[in-house]
Formats: sequence, C-alpha cells, structure tokens
Amino acid sequence: MDLDNTLIALADTTRRSILERLSQGPAKVTELAAPFPISLNSVSKHIRILERAGLVRRTILGRDHLLALETEPLDDITKWMQHHRTFWTQRLDALESLLRAEDAVAKAKGPKK
Repeated sequence: MDLDNTLIALADTTRRSILERLSQGPAKVTELAAPFPISLNSVSKHIRILERAGLVRRTILGRDHLLALETEPLDDITKWMQHHRTFWTQRLDALESLLRAEDAVAKAKGPKK
C-alpha cells in the first residue's frame, strides 16, 4: 500500500474529476481531457500521477490509450482511515471518561478554598 502517492493523487481537483469520470467506465485520454481548460500535455501529467498511485490502468490499442479506474488503492485508503478513526475514537473516549471521573472527584471534594 502506497498511501503517499494515493493521497497526493487525490489532492488535486482535476485528478479527482478524472477519477470521477472513470468511475462511469473506461475512456480515451482525449475524452478525459475534453472538459478541462488545460492542454492535453497537462492532462497527461495528471494521468501519470494517477497511474503512479495505481488508481488508473492504461491499455494501449493501436494509437488509442484507454484508461480505466483501479479501486484497490481507494480501498487501502479506506481501511487505513477506518483503522485510525477507531484508534482515535477509542483514545478520545478514554480521555472523556478520565475527565468525567476527575470532575466527579472534584465535585465530591467540594468547592476550592
């Protein structure tokens, strides 16, 4: 799992838009580039970043480059986030319990003088 490359790839709105389009099915590079007000070369750079992260698979058919979405890196990110969410939720719950216990002890002792 290469979280860094996946997170870098997802950090850009153009790349997220490309992935959104690919979620509907494979597309040629030129089809992916059409809605963007940037050069085909710039879109190709974005696609290379997505490929490096393993989010896009390229198939070359003659002169056409067909791209398809690969979801495994997204699954890996989801698992990582769920693990850390559970970890921090447990830690914060423990902290909340500790603070409540301290408040109860302080109230039982009465007001400070």
